[in-house]
Amino acid sequence: MSFYRRAHKLNQFSRLLHTFPGKATTAGSTRTSSGILATHQRDPSGSAQRLALFNAAAAVSNGCSFHYNSQRRNFSSQAPDDVPPRGRGRMLPKLMDFPEIIWPSVMKSVKNWIMVHFIIRPYFDREFSLPDFVQGAKQALQVVSASLAGGELKNLEGLVDRQTVNDLKGSIEKMSVAQRYELMILKEDIYFSFPYQVGVMFDEEDEASQKRFVEITMVFHVLKGLKGMVERGETIPLNIGVMPEYRDKISICNYRFIKEFTKGVESDWTVNIVSHFKPSDLIDEEERQ
Repeated sequence: MSFYRRAHKLNQFSRLLHTFPGKATTAGSTRTSSGILATHQRDPSGSAQRLALFNAAAAVSNGCSFHYNSQRRNFSSQAPDDVPPRGRGRMLPKLMDFPEIIWPSVMKSVKNWIMVHFIIRPYFDREFSLPDFVQGAKQALQVVSASLAGGELKNLEGLVDRQTVNDLKGSIEKMSVAQRYELMILKEDIYFSFPYQVGVMFDEEDEASQKRFVEITMVFHVLKGLKGMVERGETIPLNIGVMPEYRDKISICNYRFIKEFTKGVESDWTVNIVSHFKPSDLIDEEERQ
Protein backbone atom coordinates (compact mmCIF):
# COMPACT_ATOMS: atom_id res chain seq x y z
CA MET A 1 0.00 0.00 0.00
CA SER A 2 1.41 3.43 -0.96
CA PHE A 3 2.24 6.10 1.60
CA TYR A 4 -0.63 8.36 0.59
CA ARG A 5 -3.25 5.56 0.60
CA ARG A 6 -2.14 4.45 4.06
CA ALA A 7 -2.11 8.06 5.22
CA HIS A 8 -5.67 8.49 3.96
CA LYS A 9 -6.81 5.44 5.90
CA LEU A 10 -5.09 6.66 9.05
CA ASN A 11 -6.76 10.02 8.61
CA GLN A 12 -10.13 8.26 8.55
CA PHE A 13 -9.21 6.44 11.76
CA SER A 14 -8.10 9.73 13.30
CA ARG A 15 -11.49 11.31 12.55
CA LEU A 16 -13.14 8.35 14.26
CA LEU A 17 -11.00 8.94 17.36
CA HIS A 18 -12.05 12.58 17.37
CA THR A 19 -15.70 11.58 17.74
CA PHE A 20 -15.05 10.28 21.25
CA PRO A 21 -15.47 12.63 24.24
CA GLY A 22 -12.48 14.13 26.02
CA LYS A 23 -10.76 15.56 22.96
CA ALA A 24 -7.74 17.59 24.07
CA THR A 25 -6.95 21.10 22.99
CA THR A 26 -4.55 21.20 20.04
CA ALA A 27 -1.02 22.44 20.39
CA GLY A 28 -1.82 25.66 18.59
CA SER A 29 -0.53 24.81 15.15
CA THR A 30 -2.02 26.96 12.41
CA ARG A 31 -1.70 24.17 9.89
CA THR A 32 -4.81 22.31 8.86
CA SER A 33 -4.84 18.82 10.28
CA SER A 34 -7.05 15.84 10.93
CA GLY A 35 -4.90 15.03 13.93
CA ILE A 36 -2.54 12.73 12.02
CA LEU A 37 -1.67 14.47 8.77
CA ALA A 38 -1.31 18.18 8.13
CA THR A 39 -0.40 20.35 5.16
CA HIS A 40 2.77 22.42 5.22
CA GLN A 41 1.79 25.99 4.28
CA ARG A 42 4.16 28.12 2.26
CA ASP A 43 5.64 31.35 3.58
CA PRO A 44 4.57 34.75 2.11
CA SER A 45 7.29 34.58 -0.52
CA GLY A 46 5.61 31.51 -2.03
CA SER A 47 8.37 29.06 -1.33
CA ALA A 48 8.38 26.46 1.42
CA GLN A 49 10.40 27.60 4.40
CA ARG A 50 13.91 26.23 4.27
CA LEU A 51 14.83 24.26 7.36
CA ALA A 52 17.96 25.27 9.22
CA LEU A 53 20.40 22.58 10.25
CA PHE A 54 21.71 21.98 13.72
CA ASN A 55 25.35 22.91 13.99
CA ALA A 56 27.62 20.38 15.65
CA ALA A 57 28.09 17.62 18.11
CA ALA A 58 26.12 14.72 19.61
CA ALA A 59 24.64 11.83 17.67
CA VAL A 60 22.91 8.61 18.56
CA SER A 61 23.47 5.39 16.69
CA ASN A 62 19.94 4.91 15.38
CA GLY A 63 19.76 8.02 13.21
CA CYS A 64 17.63 10.14 15.59
CA SER A 65 20.50 12.57 15.94
CA PHE A 66 20.26 16.09 17.30
CA HIS A 67 23.22 18.22 16.26
CA TYR A 68 23.77 21.12 18.59
CA ASN A 69 26.25 23.86 19.30
CA SER A 70 28.64 22.56 21.94
CA GLN A 71 29.66 26.02 23.15
CA ARG A 72 28.72 26.67 26.77
CA ARG A 73 28.74 29.71 29.02
CA ASN A 74 29.23 29.66 32.76
CA PHE A 75 26.22 30.88 34.69
CA SER A 76 25.92 31.48 38.41
CA SER A 77 23.86 28.89 40.24
CA GLN A 78 22.53 31.62 42.54
CA ALA A 79 19.25 33.24 41.56
CA PRO A 80 19.35 37.05 41.13
CA ASP A 81 17.54 39.16 43.72
CA ASP A 82 15.03 40.93 41.47
CA VAL A 83 12.41 38.17 41.20
CA PRO A 84 8.98 39.83 40.85
CA PRO A 85 6.84 39.52 44.01
CA ARG A 86 3.83 37.23 43.77
CA GLY A 87 0.69 38.93 42.54
CA ARG A 88 2.54 41.51 40.40
CA GLY A 89 2.42 39.78 37.06
CA ARG A 90 4.12 36.62 35.87
CA MET A 91 7.42 35.53 37.32
CA LEU A 92 8.15 34.23 33.84
CA PRO A 93 6.60 36.25 30.96
CA LYS A 94 5.52 34.47 27.79
CA LEU A 95 8.22 33.93 25.20
CA MET A 96 5.87 33.13 22.31
CA ASP A 97 2.15 33.09 21.66
CA PHE A 98 1.60 29.38 22.23
CA PRO A 99 -0.93 27.62 24.48
CA GLU A 100 0.53 26.18 27.68
CA ILE A 101 0.54 22.37 27.48
CA ILE A 102 0.95 20.58 30.79
CA TRP A 103 -0.34 16.99 30.61
CA PRO A 104 -0.48 14.22 28.00
CA SER A 105 -3.62 13.50 26.00
CA VAL A 106 -4.75 9.86 25.80
CA MET A 107 -6.15 10.33 22.30
CA LYS A 108 -3.01 12.05 21.05
CA SER A 109 -0.82 9.37 22.63
CA VAL A 110 -2.70 6.70 20.64
CA LYS A 111 -2.32 8.70 17.44
CA ASN A 112 1.36 9.33 18.17
CA TRP A 113 1.94 5.57 18.38
CA ILE A 114 0.13 5.11 15.05
CA MET A 115 2.19 7.86 13.43
CA VAL A 116 5.52 6.40 14.53
CA HIS A 117 4.80 2.75 13.69
CA PHE A 118 2.66 3.08 10.54
CA ILE A 119 3.99 6.24 8.84
CA ILE A 120 7.37 7.46 10.09
CA ARG A 121 9.20 4.15 10.46
CA PRO A 122 7.86 2.39 7.31
CA TYR A 123 8.09 5.40 4.98
CA PHE A 124 10.50 7.99 6.41
CA ASP A 125 13.11 6.49 8.75
CA ARG A 126 13.21 2.82 9.68
CA GLU A 127 15.64 3.57 12.50
CA PHE A 128 13.47 6.24 14.13
CA SER A 129 13.00 5.72 17.88
CA LEU A 130 10.75 7.99 19.93
CA PRO A 131 12.60 7.31 23.24
CA ASP A 132 15.91 8.28 21.62
CA PHE A 133 14.25 11.36 20.11
CA VAL A 134 13.16 12.40 23.61
CA GLN A 135 16.75 12.14 24.89
CA GLY A 136 17.96 14.30 22.02
CA ALA A 137 15.18 16.80 22.70
CA LYS A 138 16.33 17.15 26.32
CA GLN A 139 19.84 18.00 25.14
CA ALA A 140 18.44 20.55 22.68
CA LEU A 141 16.36 22.11 25.48
CA GLN A 142 19.47 22.57 27.61
CA VAL A 143 21.46 24.21 24.82
CA VAL A 144 18.67 26.52 23.63
CA SER A 145 17.65 27.58 27.16
CA ALA A 146 21.26 28.44 28.08
CA SER A 147 21.52 30.75 25.06
CA LEU A 148 18.23 32.42 25.99
CA ALA A 149 19.31 32.88 29.62
CA GLY A 150 22.56 34.49 28.50
CA GLY A 151 20.80 36.69 25.95
CA GLU A 152 23.05 35.19 23.26
CA LEU A 153 20.50 34.59 20.53
CA LYS A 154 23.21 34.44 17.88
CA ASN A 155 24.07 31.00 19.24
CA LEU A 156 20.60 29.83 18.18
CA GLU A 157 21.35 30.24 14.48
CA GLY A 158 21.01 26.81 12.91
CA LEU A 159 19.39 25.46 16.07
CA VAL A 160 16.13 27.38 16.00
CA ASP A 161 13.97 28.53 13.10
CA ARG A 162 14.87 32.08 12.03
CA GLN A 163 11.39 33.53 12.50
CA THR A 164 11.22 31.91 15.93
CA VAL A 165 14.52 33.55 16.89
CA ASN A 166 13.10 36.94 15.87
CA ASP A 167 10.03 36.35 18.04
CA LEU A 168 12.19 35.28 20.98
CA LYS A 169 14.46 38.30 20.63
CA GLY A 170 11.62 40.73 21.36
CA SER A 171 10.55 38.76 24.42
CA ILE A 172 14.06 38.33 25.84
CA GLU A 173 14.79 42.07 25.57
CA LYS A 174 11.83 42.80 27.86
CA MET A 175 12.93 40.37 30.57
CA SER A 176 14.89 41.17 33.71
CA VAL A 177 18.09 39.33 34.59
CA ALA A 178 16.16 37.26 37.15
CA GLN A 179 13.53 36.25 34.62
CA ARG A 180 16.18 35.23 32.10
CA TYR A 181 17.88 33.17 34.80
CA GLU A 182 14.64 31.18 35.17
CA LEU A 183 14.89 30.14 31.51
CA MET A 184 18.12 28.17 31.97
CA ILE A 185 17.38 24.42 32.15
CA LEU A 186 19.71 21.53 32.95
CA LYS A 187 18.58 18.25 31.44
CA GLU A 188 19.24 16.57 34.81
CA ASP A 189 16.58 18.85 36.35
CA ILE A 190 13.87 17.35 34.10
CA TYR A 191 11.74 14.97 36.16
CA PHE A 192 8.96 14.25 33.63
CA SER A 193 8.78 14.57 29.84
CA PHE A 194 6.64 13.24 27.00
CA PRO A 195 5.85 13.80 23.31
CA TYR A 196 2.49 15.56 23.27
CA GLN A 197 1.83 15.45 19.53
CA VAL A 198 3.48 13.83 16.52
CA GLY A 199 2.36 15.03 13.10
CA VAL A 200 3.27 14.48 9.45
CA MET A 201 2.90 17.34 6.97
CA PHE A 202 3.25 17.58 3.23
CA ASP A 203 3.43 20.59 0.94
CA GLU A 204 0.06 20.61 -0.79
CA GLU A 205 1.19 23.27 -3.28
CA ASP A 206 4.12 21.24 -4.55
CA GLU A 207 2.87 17.71 -5.22
CA ALA A 208 5.63 17.08 -7.75
CA SER A 209 8.38 17.19 -5.14
CA GLN A 210 6.22 15.50 -2.46
CA LYS A 211 7.86 17.43 0.36
CA ARG A 212 7.31 15.79 3.71
CA PHE A 213 7.88 17.05 7.24
CA VAL A 214 7.56 15.52 10.69
CA GLU A 215 6.73 17.81 13.60
CA ILE A 216 6.90 16.73 17.27
CA THR A 217 5.74 18.81 20.24
CA MET A 218 7.57 17.95 23.47
CA VAL A 219 6.62 18.80 27.07
CA PHE A 220 9.20 18.93 29.87
CA HIS A 221 8.51 19.30 33.61
CA VAL A 222 11.51 20.83 35.37
CA LEU A 223 12.49 21.26 39.03
CA LYS A 224 15.33 23.75 39.35
CA GLY A 225 18.00 22.26 41.59
CA LEU A 226 16.89 18.63 41.13
CA LYS A 227 20.36 17.61 39.94
CA GLY A 228 21.92 18.89 43.17
CA MET A 229 19.28 17.16 45.29
CA VAL A 230 20.04 13.84 43.61
CA GLU A 231 23.79 14.32 43.99
CA ARG A 232 23.36 15.04 47.71
CA GLY A 233 21.27 11.91 48.11
CA GLU A 234 18.16 13.80 49.18
CA THR A 235 14.83 12.01 48.98
CA ILE A 236 12.61 13.44 46.24
CA PRO A 237 8.96 13.57 47.43
CA LEU A 238 6.47 11.94 45.06
CA ASN A 239 4.06 14.86 45.53
CA ILE A 240 6.71 17.48 44.84
CA GLY A 241 4.42 19.29 42.40
CA VAL A 242 1.99 20.35 45.12
CA MET A 243 4.47 21.15 47.92
CA PRO A 244 4.65 24.93 48.64
CA GLU A 245 8.43 24.97 49.15
CA TYR A 246 8.96 23.76 45.58
CA ARG A 247 6.17 25.79 43.96
CA ASP A 248 8.32 28.52 42.43
CA LYS A 249 11.12 26.13 41.45
CA ILE A 250 8.93 24.18 39.02
CA SER A 251 8.61 25.20 35.38
CA ILE A 252 7.24 23.59 32.24
CA CYS A 253 8.73 23.86 28.75
CA ASN A 254 6.92 23.25 25.46
CA TYR A 255 9.28 22.82 22.51
CA ARG A 256 8.19 21.92 18.99
CA PHE A 257 10.67 20.24 16.64
CA ILE A 258 10.48 19.88 12.88
CA LYS A 259 12.45 17.92 10.30
CA GLU A 260 12.13 17.54 6.54
CA PHE A 261 11.91 13.96 5.29
CA THR A 262 11.60 14.66 1.58
CA LYS A 263 13.35 11.96 -0.44
CA GLY A 264 16.91 12.99 -1.23
CA VAL A 265 16.96 15.83 1.33
CA GLU A 266 19.39 15.71 4.25
CA SER A 267 17.99 17.52 7.26
CA ASP A 268 18.20 17.58 11.05
CA TRP A 269 15.70 18.50 13.73
CA THR A 270 15.23 22.21 14.41
CA VAL A 271 13.05 24.06 16.92
CA ASN A 272 10.16 26.25 15.77
CA ILE A 273 8.32 26.80 19.08
CA VAL A 274 9.92 27.71 22.42
CA SER A 275 7.68 28.17 25.46
CA HIS A 276 8.69 28.31 29.14
CA PHE A 277 6.12 28.93 31.87
CA LYS A 278 5.53 28.35 35.57
CA PRO A 279 2.43 26.51 36.81
CA SER A 280 2.44 28.91 39.80
CA ASP A 281 1.87 31.81 37.38
CA LEU A 282 -1.15 30.05 35.92
CA ILE A 283 -2.55 29.39 39.41
CA ASP A 284 -2.07 33.04 40.39
CA GLU A 285 -3.84 34.20 37.22
CA GLU A 286 -6.79 31.91 37.93
CA GLU A 287 -7.03 33.20 41.51
CA ARG A 288 -7.08 36.83 40.32
CA GLN A 289 -9.92 36.16 37.87
